[in-house]
Amino acid sequence: MSRTDDSTLRRILEGTKIIALVGASPKSDRPSNGVMRFLQRQGYRVIPVNPGLEGQTLNGERVYARIADIPEAKDGNIDMVDIFRNSEAALAPAREAVAIGAKTVWMQLGVINETAAAEARAAGLDVVMDHCPAIEIPRLGIAAKSR
Repeated sequence: MSRTDDSTLRRILEGTKIIALVGASPKSDRPSNGVMRFLQRQGYRVIPVNPGLEGQTLNGERVYARIADIPEAKDGNIDMVDIFRNSEAALAPAREAVAIGAKTVWMQLGVINETAAAEARAAGLDVVMDHCPAIEIPRLGIAAKSR
């Protein structure tokens, strides 16, 4: 696995507006919840995906069961699919990202799935593995987006 270079991370993070966050948790002490809130404060629209919470509201956004259920996905407006699942479970959301025409598949810290990465890259998507945007944004000095 090769690390994603800083210029690619910066391009992805600066070009992203709408993120589907797969594996969103309602528990405020869970990393997915904290990262969702951080990204929202940075000006991103973050739409949570979790089948067990479908129809509920999480951090001000409706929760969807699948990426394809998100209205913005039908319009091709999901820029990034951020995966908070274990490495083995990352393939299905990566395939959904390809199917909806997302620009980036982002696998969180500790999430590495070479098959998912290869399929997404073959479809023209950017792929980031084993990184967290909540770490990379301040590290790279990326300014918050205005809404």
